[in-house]
Amino acid sequence: MNVPWLIVPGFGAHIKATPKRLVVQRDGRIEEYPISSVRHLLVMGGHSVHSSAVINLVNAGASISFFEADGEPTGFIRPFGDTTNETVRDAQRAAFPHSYALVIAQASIKSRIFSVERLQEKTGDTILYEGELEILLTALSELEYLVRIDEIRRIHRLVSDMYYEILSRVLPAELGFRRRTKRPHTDVVNAMFSIGYGMLFGNACVAAVGAHLDPGIGFLHRGKGALVQDVIDPFCPAMVDSKIISLASAGISREDFDCTGSRCILSDELVRCLTRELQGSIDQTRLDAQMVILHDSLLDRDEFHILLQQDAVRPGRE
Repeated sequence: MNVPWLIVPGFGAHIKATPKRLVVQRDGRIEEYPISSVRHLLVMGGHSVHSSAVINLVNAGASISFFEADGEPTGFIRPFGDTTNETVRDAQRAAFPHSYALVIAQASIKSRIFSVERLQEKTGDTILYEGELEILLTALSELEYLVRIDEIRRIHRLVSDMYYEILSRVLPAELGFRRRTKRPHTDVVNAMFSIGYGMLFGNACVAAVGAHLDPGIGFLHRGKGALVQDVIDPFCPAMVDSKIISLASAGISREDFDCTGSRCILSDELVRCLTRELQGSIDQTRLDAQMVILHDSLLDRDEFHILLQQDAVRPGRE
């Protein structure tokens, strides 16, 4: 998919430009991009940015945003008179939140049902108790008749709680995972989930800023990063949960975590292993595409939908 923003992640890149070409040099490689094709440069991590890149991008009407390595936004540069961020933020605030919250909740529940069914097929075990699947499907069907967002949130929370309890049945009992908990986590699986969701949040936050969306103006979720939480929720089962369940099911050595104190500490090796797995499963192209869909829905009144795991990624706008 082509998106009008360019992400430079990691550390150590040198970014410079001529009036016509943006040059990114890293790891012995040189990548060049037409200045006119980069509408938003996203610098994520620690890099050297030459003033020539700033001047030529801004002169071409592009914006530049800066992030911590984990995707936390820190600031931006944009041309004088550019009001793109304000226009999109106003559209977020003016949107009818119920319709967006409904689509997000429906997609989240569908992705969890799909994940549980695939997990049951993979393990060959009956991980669903009698009547549980019917409860999940009924919750999904009831959503479209709910008129208050608080009611949608209640159903969404119910299904999420059930989902994690079902996942616990395929994991070794000695890992101590029973349900999703708040920080500080006292079991290794919840600690791994937090790392995974943090990585997914960072990637999605970068995509949100790239699309000039305000990460804090959500529809289903509330609080800091609410919009990003909205977008990643349906993607968590495929991009994060499946990898963590596979790792935990295969067995985690007692040497790789310490849960004897007030919180569970993971070894560096376990974190590296988890990070490698998640880097392969977190699909930045799909996250970028989702933000384009949301952006176009808000500004052009296009139909909003979530790209579920089985959906093809459609090209975005230039």
